Amino acid sequence: MRASTTPLFHQLRSSAIAAACMACAGLSAWAATPAAQLPVTAQQRSTAQQVAAQGIPEAELAANAPDTYVVKRGDTLWDISRVYLQQPWRWPALWGMNLQTIANPHLIYPGQTLYLERRNGMARLVTSRSGEEEVIRISPRVRSESLSGTALPAVNQRLIEAFLVEPEVLSAGESEKAPRLVGAAQERALLSPGDRVYGRSADQSLEMGQERQYYRVFRNAVPMTDPETNAILGYEAQYLGKVQLMAGERQETTLDAKGNAHTDPVPASLDITAVKEEIRVGDKLLPMPRIQVTSYVPHAPDEHLQGSVMSIYGSNSVAYASRNNVIAINRGQADGVELGHVFRLMTRGARIKDKTDSDQTVIKLPNEANGLAMVFRTFDKVSYALILEAKEGVKVGDALISPDYRP
Repeated sequence: MRASTTPLFHQLRSSAIAAACMACAGLSAWAATPAAQLPVTAQQRSTAQQVAAQGIPEAELAANAPDTYVVKRGDTLWDISRVYLQQPWRWPALWGMNLQTIANPHLIYPGQTLYLERRNGMARLVTSRSGEEEVIRISPRVRSESLSGTALPAVNQRLIEAFLVEPEVLSAGESEKAPRLVGAAQERALLSPGDRVYGRSADQSLEMGQERQYYRVFRNAVPMTDPETNAILGYEAQYLGKVQLMAGERQETTLDAKGNAHTDPVPASLDITAVKEEIRVGDKLLPMPRIQVTSYVPHAPDEHLQGSVMSIYGSNSVAYASRNNVIAINRGQADGVELGHVFRLMTRGARIKDKTDSDQTVIKLPNEANGLAMVFRTFDKVSYALILEAKEGVKVGDALISPDYRP
C-alpha cells in the first residue's frame, strides 16, 4: 500500500528525507510539539547543518549496519540508531538533519523501509531511494487506523510514564508544610480506590477549583545523599497513590444543646483514585503536576558532565539495576543537565592490593564502561534517568560521564 505524503516545507530534497529527519527528533503522534519548541540543542543544530548534505563517515557506522531496514511495531528511534551507529546518541548526523528549513514535522511509521546511502566514504539514512516514491507497508485491518497513531517515539515512553509523576524531590521542611490526611470515612486497615478520605492543610489550600484537582499521596521523605560529598541534595518522597479533591476545606458553625455557637474546621473530602502502596492517616499530599507530553531527544551534553548514581528508584532492597530500570543521579538543572541527556555508565574500579608487588601496594583499577542512561526528569540538584543499556548490574556509586568524553 502506498502512502501519500504532502510537503510541509521547502529547500529539502524530498518530503521522505524530511520525514526521517523529524522522526528522529522523537516527535510521536501524541506529542504535536510546535516547531519553535522542538527540543533540539544548539550543538545538535550545528551538527545537523554541517552534515545535512553528506551524512556521517562510514567508519562511524555499526559493524553490521544493514543497507535496508523495515520499521517494526515496537521499534524506537533509539533502537534503530543502535542498529546503524556505534554511538546512537549521534542520530542527527545519521539522518542528515537540516533543522532550519523544517517548518512542520513528518514522522516515520512501522512498515516504512529505511535505506542506507553510501557515497564517497559518507553514509546517510533516508526513507526512499533517489527517484523512488516512498512506500509504507501496512498490514490489512478491519477497522481504519490513522498512521500518525503509530509513529515511532525516541524511546519506549511506557517505561517512564509512571515516573513522570511518582518521583518528587523536596527541599528541607517542604514535607512538613504539605497538606496531610487526617481520617477516612470507613475504619479500614487498607484503603483502596473509591474510598473517601479527609485532608487538612496549614493554609486552607485544599480548596475546590473550576477543574478537577488531583493530589499525589506521599510518605517518608528520605534524604538523598551525594555519594561523592555526602551532602544532602534533597528529600525523595515515597509515592503511595493518587486522590481527587471532591470538597474543599471550610469552617462550619453549629449550635450545641445550650445554644452556644461553635465554629469548627471541616477537612477537605478526597476520593482515592489509585493506590501503589498502603495509604494511611498522616500521609502527605502534593498537587499532581500538569503532565506535559515530552518528546525525548537522546543526545550527548554539549559540555562534559560527570556524576554518580545516587539510588535505584522504587526499591530499597535491590542492589543492582539493569536495562529499563530508573536511577537517581547527583546532577540536576543547576549543573546543566537537560531532558534527553545521555550519560555513559561507568563501573568504578576497585582498590586492591598488588600481590605481585613485595610492598603490597594498593592500586585503583580503571573504571569500565557498562552502558548508557538517558535523563527524563530533572530537579535542581537531582535527576532521574532510564537505563537504556547495561552489560552488568548498575549500583549506587557508579560513575556517569558524557558519552563522547575521552580522558
